[in-house]
Amino acid sequence: MKWADLQWELIHTEPQAPALHMALDEVITAQVSAGTRAPTLRIWEWQSPAVVIGRFQSYRNEIDPEGAQRHGIQVVRRISGGGAMFIEPGNTITYSISVPQQFVAGMSFQQSYEFLDTWLIQALKSLGVNAWYQPLNDITSASGKIGGAAQARKGHAVLHHVTMAYDIDAGKMLEVLRIGKEKLSDKGTTSAKKRIDPIRSQTGLSRAQVIQGMISEFSQRASLKAIELDSATLEEAENLVNTKFSTHDWLHIVP
Repeated sequence: MKWADLQWELIHTEPQAPALHMALDEVITAQVSAGTRAPTLRIWEWQSPAVVIGRFQSYRNEIDPEGAQRHGIQVVRRISGGGAMFIEPGNTITYSISVPQQFVAGMSFQQSYEFLDTWLIQALKSLGVNAWYQPLNDITSASGKIGGAAQARKGHAVLHHVTMAYDIDAGKMLEVLRIGKEKLSDKGTTSAKKRIDPIRSQTGLSRAQVIQGMISEFSQRASLKAIELDSATLEEAENLVNTKFSTHDWLHIVP
């Protein structure tokens, strides 16, 4: 199956709270699984700084609570695997793809990661970044890692999302994440210790220009229609924030 075989929708709305982004991923992917929503590309705007940890990561291994509190950074847990992501509004580019599972039918996990990142790699190259996919879930360049991907399979759909560093406050990140610090337990997936080189330093382009370049590349591969986030989906996601994503039990499901 090719990208052009599907009719895609684009959701790119006003900034949302970190926990709401987690919930929107789950709700939209469930809708795609049920066939009530078209395959969707959602570009995130962040309302506040956050650290997003993977579904199987140990909270205490990844987070320095004092650093997070000192910098006013909320910690949330997503439904997909992978490592921790340090988020600051304006410094991060994040998107999700929610697509029927048949789109990657017959592919291994590694093949599906590479396939679902092909358009992004080309977009970055068009913007002047010599980027490539590095198994299993990294977007990298000669200058260093740019971002990482994660996936979750839900029903008859696949959620694939990527977070990239447009710019980064590395000092602050190291005060909040336990990268390079002694781990407190052997539970959970640990974050990779990789040098990060932000898109801004490689292109000189504004964040908006980078996102527009991404949308343009995607639109060359497939039909992409911009839509608003409907009130029913937003309400369902807000309910899920209250019952799941903002709860202590979910955040510490892996202690």
